[in-house]
Amino acid sequence: MSLTHLIDTYCASWSSENEQRRRALLLPILSDGARYTDPTVHAIGAEELLAHIAGIQRKLPGARIVRTSNVDVHHDVARFAWKFVMPDGSSLPEGLDIAFLDAEQKRLTRIIGFFGLLTPV
Repeated sequence: MSLTHLIDTYCASWSSENEQRRRALLLPILSDGARYTDPTVHAIGAEELLAHIAGIQRKLPGARIVRTSNVDVHHDVARFAWKFVMPDGSSLPEGLDIAFLDAEQKRLTRIIGFFGLLTPV
């Protein structure tokens, strides 16, 4: 699996309203004990992240995460931009994720999410 495909699979797991599909997408790409942190949550392990994603899906039914940049990587750390796209085509402010990868770059060990674009100085 390419790194871009790995990240796109991760985004697809956030986008699926089907719990079994989310699980099937996410479990193979997360390392044991993987952590996810954004301004609203700190989830440890796949079950906590899956519960968080389910909560987002309940609040924003039909929303999907779309990667809006190339995946940039060095030293087993990747970054990519994304946005939530609502069923009517509108979107919420974009975000940026930093993803830490295992040594083979096949699984995510930690994801840190930021909401909104960076503000110029």
